[in-house]
Amino acid sequence: MEHQPYFHSVTLNKELCRGCITCVKRCPTEAIRVRDGKARILGERCIDCGECIRVCPHHAKLAVSDTMQELDGFKYKIALPAPVLFAQIKHLDHPGRIILALKRIGFDEVYEVGAAAELISQSTKEFMANYQGPLPLISSACPAVLRLLRVRFPSLLDHLLPLQPPVELAAVLARRAAVEKTGLAPEEIGVAFITPCPAKVTAAKVPLGNTRRNINAAIAISRVYPALIQEIKKMQPEEFMQLSRMGSTGISWAANSGESTGSGQRRYIAADGIENVIKILEAIEDEQFTRLDFVELSACPGGCVGGVMNVENPFAAAARIKRLARDLPAVGTRWPTPDCLPEEVYFDKRIEPMNVMSLDSDPARSLELFAKMQSYERKFPGLDCGSCGSPTCHALAEDIVRGYRTEDDCIYLLKEKLEKLAQSLAGLSSHITPMEEYSNDGE
Repeated sequence: MEHQPYFHSVTLNKELCRGCITCVKRCPTEAIRVRDGKARILGERCIDCGECIRVCPHHAKLAVSDTMQELDGFKYKIALPAPVLFAQIKHLDHPGRIILALKRIGFDEVYEVGAAAELISQSTKEFMANYQGPLPLISSACPAVLRLLRVRFPSLLDHLLPLQPPVELAAVLARRAAVEKTGLAPEEIGVAFITPCPAKVTAAKVPLGNTRRNINAAIAISRVYPALIQEIKKMQPEEFMQLSRMGSTGISWAANSGESTGSGQRRYIAADGIENVIKILEAIEDEQFTRLDFVELSACPGGCVGGVMNVENPFAAAARIKRLARDLPAVGTRWPTPDCLPEEVYFDKRIEPMNVMSLDSDPARSLELFAKMQSYERKFPGLDCGSCGSPTCHALAEDIVRGYRTEDDCIYLLKEKLEKLAQSLAGLSSHITPMEEYSNDGE
């Protein structure tokens, strides 16, 4: 199968892959097939949600991220720690410890994404006060959900909150502050996001809703964790107590419903885990939530605490977030109340749908292929067993009309053919008269 190249942070280690169909059955966009005994990721459909990493029993799916060396060419280095990073350290008593530790491992400045999240919370409240469009509005914070909308729910893109994810806003504000502080040019300042999930790595490399990249590197939390642990042990309270600019509102974005409560929503739903997210989006498509204002969706179970690039148990991390939030002020960072929201809060380009489900660019040809696909699908047993290497019978029918597979890949149809062939051979053998033995009578 040949496809145009796409950047993805979810990759496959073929040596570890056993060709089981666990990932095939769990992928939310049917982006995985098993071919020749190995899984294959279809780049145009993958949303980097990390579900295949989470469920693979052989650890054949991997999430790639940058290293600190990615910033070596910059004169000034800024770290953007995700709120969930503060939940990874056991017995952490203050966020300032993490900030100081990040500076000690090589960053010149730290700008908490949680601080930007508080600005987005305030902006969401002000935006919705004057909003007249379709409801409910869908949060734009999770990049895996944004990509899911593009691939599977393009009709819901008009419901998308048109505000930047907190990390993008943090990158813009942090670089601007560094330019004013140092006098350096913007391109001399490197910004690295300390991320909990592969979807956010991909979003940093190929941003949605932005015409330019604001983040130079995306480093997994699991990469920096060992170094942070070593540094945290060496510091005294007076060194870090004044470093954090984030309140309980910002740090609570790390767990489910943190965004909704932080922006003062009353009529909202917060769902986490990719399967639950899909159910909510299907319900919105069916207009089942006519009295909702806001929907907060996270592809990872529990929210960002469930990201596959974390090191801590997600339930323990969620409990730690609540404990830390109790000891922080409600808000640490806010806009001066603006008459209108700052320009950098908004996406600067529309997020367009990805037409990956279409069978052909020509509508007439597409209808013709769809009819063929339906005829193939009617032949299949409808068990969706995945033994063919495609996730469902519908997907196998699609693969056949695209020219990637044949009917014989369905083991049930192949079994029927073999049984008919065996019966034919048996019937043929019953009509063959054995040759009479010639007697040697001397003639």
